[in-house]
Amino acid sequence: MKIRHYSARKRADFPRVSITKRNDKLAKEAKQMTAGDKALTGAASHKANNWSHLNWEQVNSDVRRLQARIVKATEQRRWGKVSALQRLLTRSFSAKALAVKRVTENKGKNTPGVDGETWTSRRRKLRAIQSLKQRGYKAMPLRRVYIPKRNGKPRPLGIPTMRDRAMQALYLLALDPCAETTSDPNSYGFRIGRSSADALQKCNLLLAQKGSATWILEGDIRACFDRIGHQWLMEHIPIEKKILRAWLQAGFIEKNVFQFTRAGTPQGGIISPVLANLALDGMERRLRAVFPIKRRRQKNKVYLIRYADDFIVTGDSPELLRTIVKPLVEGFLKERGLELSHEKTKITSINDGFDFLGQNVRKYGGKFLRKPSKTSLKNFLAKVRMVIRTNRAVTSGQLIVQLNRIIKGWANYHRNATSKRIFAAADHAIFWALMHWALRRHSKHHIRWVIKRYFRREGRRSFVFFGTASGQTVRLVKASDTKIVRHIKVRSDANPYDPKWIDYFESRRGSGCLAPSYLTLLRRQQAVL
Repeated sequence: MKIRHYSARKRADFPRVSITKRNDKLAKEAKQMTAGDKALTGAASHKANNWSHLNWEQVNSDVRRLQARIVKATEQRRWGKVSALQRLLTRSFSAKALAVKRVTENKGKNTPGVDGETWTSRRRKLRAIQSLKQRGYKAMPLRRVYIPKRNGKPRPLGIPTMRDRAMQALYLLALDPCAETTSDPNSYGFRIGRSSADALQKCNLLLAQKGSATWILEGDIRACFDRIGHQWLMEHIPIEKKILRAWLQAGFIEKNVFQFTRAGTPQGGIISPVLANLALDGMERRLRAVFPIKRRRQKNKVYLIRYADDFIVTGDSPELLRTIVKPLVEGFLKERGLELSHEKTKITSINDGFDFLGQNVRKYGGKFLRKPSKTSLKNFLAKVRMVIRTNRAVTSGQLIVQLNRIIKGWANYHRNATSKRIFAAADHAIFWALMHWALRRHSKHHIRWVIKRYFRREGRRSFVFFGTASGQTVRLVKASDTKIVRHIKVRSDANPYDPKWIDYFESRRGSGCLAPSYLTLLRRQQAVL
């Protein structure tokens, strides 16, 4: 019998062997994912002969299935698998079709970038799907425009080209499931299934009780979107670095002059709100590390509520907020290239009240009330008066159609607060603005004739402004007719991309958290998962 002798391996060979085994495991896993999703990446392409013949139900179902897998991998902190699934999704036909559909059906579909192109025809949309390729991709500069802020100052806005918008929408489909899974529990801005109503209702839960916190740090980040550090984004955002770098360093063109961008994410990009959210996520965890919750309570009553770049931090004393909480927040922001605005950041007592997301939050003799802020009411009435003043020659029916949209939108936003008296005051101001509009049109007629022409009685209500639009009689809605509805805050751990939360979000459909079509797609994918 012949005995074989094997030479002993050197110690330095063992790490190499372990790395080889790990790479083989990852390659095998990626091969399984590719084989399992072959239908997703390529099977739909043979149906792409006509834009109008695309099966959008199947397209959405394919995308949601992969997004659910990204959520699961993110929860398990398997970042290699997350990257592989994101790569699979961003190269699939279904995701590309959905990205093109989004940018060609939103409000900015007719707004071109620096190349002057828009995708309006079905054939052009179909070609756009094929143009979304990662190899050789270079982002074009943004077209810089300015829009007015509420305070009258100009806000810079960068408009990408249609192709860059579609690429951002494509990668947003892969990035948003990660962002939803890792986000702070009390972050409510730019997130599916969450709204400002949830953030304001959280104020009720934290400040309305007798033993609640009595001091609030009102945080204001100076030029948040324009100053986020590129280096931090490149190191921490779970997305293909080559694509992200192309967007961040695209630059912009203003007055035919190219300008470099060395910081910030452009306001106007589809993916920018999610990048800003990811940069600010972790603030609550940083506070929790210093002020932990024990037995479902926090000893110093330090809690964070954030909506995009607007946030408040509660506390039981102004010294605590000034000496510990504020420096902690400033250090967190400094790591990301951001800083607080010292002029707008202040510490306020709940008895003096503060404005947050268009509402005033205050305790009156120990009674907690939320109501529309004076600034919100002032801006609303200014917008209504502007519409009335610029439509002196239109019929009353045409004017009513324009005003009803504004009144309904403002009243529905504030219907979760103590708003009845302010709604009645707004209706009174609108009535006199319309009365002056009518008297100006018929300056030679008596006021009784004007009232009879434009106002009528309905039931127990007099002076109802009415008119005719599209052959039908229309009347002006009143803000005071809006019912006050108490909002139920969304659960902090609810994830709209996770199939196990389908029933929960379906129960919230009446509150407008999610569209019925979105819920239907989630329910259909549950069987697949």
